[in-house]
Amino acid sequence: MTVYVDDMHRYSLGRYGRMKMSHMIADTAEELHAMAAHIGVARRFYQGDHYDIAMSKRALAVSAGAVEVSMMELSSMCRRQKVEGHCGDPREARAWWSQYRAQRRVERGVERPTSSS
Repeated sequence: MTVYVDDMHRYSLGRYGRMKMSHMIADTAEELHAMAAHIGVARRFYQGDHYDIAMSKRALAVSAGAVEVSMMELSSMCRRQKVEGHCGDPREARAWWSQYRAQRRVERGVERPTSSS
């Protein structure tokens, strides 16, 4: 299992006053909470499926083995986790999300399936 941290701190969305923040996720809540405890992030900052962490805690997480991913990858991984129960490979995250969305549109009758001939 792996813990992931994103690069949200690079965007205005990742700024909270003067602080720069990132998200931290993992395949399991146990692993996520263990990393949070290891790097000194209080459980009260748990957001239901992730932690918002400051740059200093992000650096500690990375030095403790967390994998750096883009904000888009992490967002797709969070969605996959809700659907399939795991984050999946960050390199496949955006492609998985695109395929999932396309399949959902087909299931709702919004779009016709594409033929693969």
